[in-house]
Parts: sequence; structure tokens; C-alpha cells
Amino acid sequence: NIDKFEYPAPLNIETHVGDILIKDELLTAPFTISDKLWKGHQDRKIRNAQKGNGFGYCSFNSESSYTSTLSRRYYKDGSEILIEQNGKNPRKLTPREAARLQGYSDLFRLHPSNTESYKQFGNSVAVPVVTAVSQNIVNQILGR
Repeated sequence: NIDKFEYPAPLNIETHVGDILIKDELLTAPFTISDKLWKGHQDRKIRNAQKGNGFGYCSFNSESSYTSTLSRRYYKDGSEILIEQNGKNPRKLTPREAARLQGYSDLFRLHPSNTESYKQFGNSVAVPVVTAVSQNIVNQILGR
């Protein structure tokens, strides 16, 4: 009976964005946004704040406990999730970091195109959520 379905309880595991970030600057450097794009993000945020709406970029660091939702359009400008960098413009998540954010194992093979990877992970439901809900469905069907 669907009325009696029990959704999984939250795991209440403390996490930080730093748990998914790649520490090698050589691998992350290509994802640093340009001066022009960074200025555009900042200007847009100011304009929107003056209009009274909250549209703009969102930035996070390794100590952040969450990020914004990863969307399918992330490949365009990365404005939903920018990673702060000391002394540099912020950067986008790498495709591997985007996969980790959605709960994919590092064994998961990424699409060769970064754009396609971002679209895939932006359309994804977090793997741990799918796993937990699926297990509860199986348990309910089998009467466990």
C-alpha cells in the first residue's frame, strides 16, 4: 500500500564540499572562470539585488556543508556552484566533482565531453537517494 510507504530516514552524516573536491591544482586550473565571466557574474548579482531578486552566482568553499542544486545548464557558466580559490577567480566544479556531488563512484566512467557530463549530472537524482528509496521499496514489497 503506497499510503504506508516509509521513506528512508536521513543519515545525518556531516559532510563538507571539500570531501568531493580534487586537490590537484593542475587538474582544476582549466575550470577557473575568466576575468570577463567573473565580472559578468558579479555585475549581474548586483543588478538583480537592486531589483530585489536573488538571482546571481553562488560560491562555496571546502568548508561549506552543501552546494546549490547542480542543474543541467551548469556547463554554460557555472553560476550555481562556484568554488572559491585563494587569490584567483572562482572555478567551476570539474566533471568528476559534479559526479561525486551526485553520489557517483569514482569508478563511474565520465563522458569524454565536459558539457555532456555536466548535462548528465545536472539531470541526475543523487545515487544514494535512489539506492535508499529503492531498498525501501524492495523491503516493503517483500514485507521486511
